[in-house]
Amino acid sequence: MARTDDSLSETDIRSPQAKTWTVRSTAKDRRAWIAGSPVCPLLKEYQIVHLGTAAMPAPFEIVRTKLAGSYFLACFGGEGRVVVDGRLKRCRAGQAFLLPPQSRHAFHTPKGKSWEFCWVRFQENPGQQPVANTNSPVLADFDAEPLRLAILGLYHECCHDRGASAIDNWVKLIHGYVLRFAEPRRIDDRIYRLWDKVGEDLRRPWTNAEMAREVHLSEKQLERLCRRELGRTPRQQLIWLRMRRAAELLAGEGRKVSAVAAEVGYENPLVFSTVFKRCMGWSPSEHASHV
Repeated sequence: MARTDDSLSETDIRSPQAKTWTVRSTAKDRRAWIAGSPVCPLLKEYQIVHLGTAAMPAPFEIVRTKLAGSYFLACFGGEGRVVVDGRLKRCRAGQAFLLPPQSRHAFHTPKGKSWEFCWVRFQENPGQQPVANTNSPVLADFDAEPLRLAILGLYHECCHDRGASAIDNWVKLIHGYVLRFAEPRRIDDRIYRLWDKVGEDLRRPWTNAEMAREVHLSEKQLERLCRRELGRTPRQQLIWLRMRRAAELLAGEGRKVSAVAAEVGYENPLVFSTVFKRCMGWSPSEHASHV
């Protein structure tokens, strides 16, 4: 595995038939797969490292550990797989994923399949709210065609250097499409209220029944609502909040794994470590030593 500037380790396997149209924010990124792509410095103003569209027949596999920024991927053809919360999930046309920073990202095309998608890779500044926030959906329906066309528009403008005004319009469109997914206008208010409350007391041994009572729903109603709005079950969302908070705590100096585990609701540090590694891609001690 080759180490990159923004990941602990990386697996990058691509078919010779793979095709990508990529725009990067700086010419300093010279990895083989992105070298030679046009540069758009304006992307930095939106905390975007690179973006593009791709046609990826099998074999295709990417694994990156502890990616520092949010990652948005939208499928417009074929079928792929994405690791979310340590588990593989299917990604088909008309779906999109928004993956949080500080976690393991992995993608692949199943054998005999082809996968067409577009992506936007962010690098949020220290202290800045990431695009993938607490109430962002991790998986939801999304029409990728407008985003795909906007990315191709930006790609061609940057290739031919046709003027800052057009480039600015394309970048604003791309950024707006991702934010529309991350902060859907009609997300149920009960989701916001529930997870804000849960996030304030992650030490509490929350059950599905208790969480449902907080928003005056049955457990089945809450599960349907969470799956629809966030792409996770209530239990999966709770685990994600705990692991995200644990990652923040582990970044502090001198924090013991057992103390962090207790603060996010795990009496057994071994159980906590297992869940953390599954979700984040490496152990709590490894995370603490590399922040």
